[in-house]
Amino acid sequence: MIDSRMITTALEIPGYRLSGNLGVVRGIVVRSRSIVGNFGASIQSFFGGNITLYTSLCERARLDAFDLMRRHAEDLGAHGIISMRYDANEIAPGITEVLSYGTAILAVKV
Repeated sequence: MIDSRMITTALEIPGYRLSGNLGVVRGIVVRSRSIVGNFGASIQSFFGGNITLYTSLCERARLDAFDLMRRHAEDLGAHGIISMRYDANEIAPGITEVLSYGTAILAVKV
């Protein structure tokens, strides 16, 4: 498994030299909110503040997309991922796509 310290939004990993570019890797997750979740979030929004049910849903979606991206890189034999980013879009009311992507690399410790 690729160590999470070898995944970065930067263009390099300190202490490593880029020795190969394996191309773009990605993980995509599409989630919907449940009726129960919407009801609970509506109650939370009535009182204001952080809507923890939606925060939890978003965090799980990002984590799942991240793990899929990491597995995609591992399948290519990558040592790490640089220029990692997230993107999210609502594709229908209540249905959101979360994408995690970056460049899979080979790296040599210096």
